[in-house]
Amino acid sequence: MTRPGHAAPRTRVGDPSRPVPARRSPPGRARLARLAAAALVASGCGYSLSAGTARLPPGAERVSVAPFDDRTPDAEAGALVAAAVRRELARRGADGGPGAKAAIEGTVVRASFAPTTPQVASYRLVLEVRARLVVDGKAVAEQTVRRELDALGEEDALATEGRRRVALRKAAEEAAREIVEGFEVP
Repeated sequence: MTRPGHAAPRTRVGDPSRPVPARRSPPGRARLARLAAAALVASGCGYSLSAGTARLPPGAERVSVAPFDDRTPDAEAGALVAAAVRRELARRGADGGPGAKAAIEGTVVRASFAPTTPQVASYRLVLEVRARLVVDGKAVAEQTVRRELDALGEEDALATEGRRRVALRKAAEEAAREIVEGFEVP
């Protein structure tokens, strides 16, 4: 018997002697409001939710990335490196798009994928990129980055090509990170 205004405890089917615990309501607006307020307070204290801020030289706070020249037989190497540099700048909050007064220009000098053993069981990818930071039409910094990655070969040529492409993407990402970090000032 229940008292007026009180609900009877719910029971499980099959065992009327065991009460069912009350269900909790999903997080409400009050909790979301508290989380939003905490985020606003944290952002006012100098904290941010971004991955990091680039510390590029004066005048290069926002940087565009020109298409990289590709002097290799690999048709996609220049595009992959340029796209990786754009992503790295965006991650650091310094991607300025085409209208920025600073730009990173570059050339992929080498992109090779050759066997490292006579049995062709493993391959080595070598990626070499020259990059320069240009501010108001004047080169302010230059560097050369070289990445080497090993990959296993496959009996199937298409599978080996897939591994080459994965290694090239990874090398492009690593080179992009090193390029942007190389242009940063302490």
